[in-house]
Amino acid sequence: VQLQASGGGLAQAGGSLRLSCVASEFTLDTYATGWFRQAPGKEREGVSCIRFRDGNTYYSESVKGRFTISRDDAKNTVYLQMNNLRPEDTAVYYCAIDLLDGSNCSALIYDFWGQGTQVTVSS
Repeated sequence: VQLQASGGGLAQAGGSLRLSCVASEFTLDTYATGWFRQAPGKEREGVSCIRFRDGNTYYSESVKGRFTISRDDAKNTVYLQMNNLRPEDTAVYYCAIDLLDGSNCSALIYDFWGQGTQVTVSS
């Protein structure tokens, strides 16, 4: 099971980035997929998750209205479109899957993780 997160980088406040999470050796169209982030000195937090069975999505309050999660099953990829970025969005972003396809967007229950991609937003 491999997850490859990419798309991070440096952006100015108000700018946009799109993160991609590509799976290899298995298909994403069975599991819930989530994006999480961890800033220095802080716990890993759930940013956005999408459940396979019904497409339900979750967004943390801090990103609601600015970030959009989506999936492209043909490409075996889940995206996180991040608009109107803020300096407080600076963190390492990880994608992960929940084998039980649950609705709880918590890092504690997600099973397999990608390596992370750095997002830095300057003011």
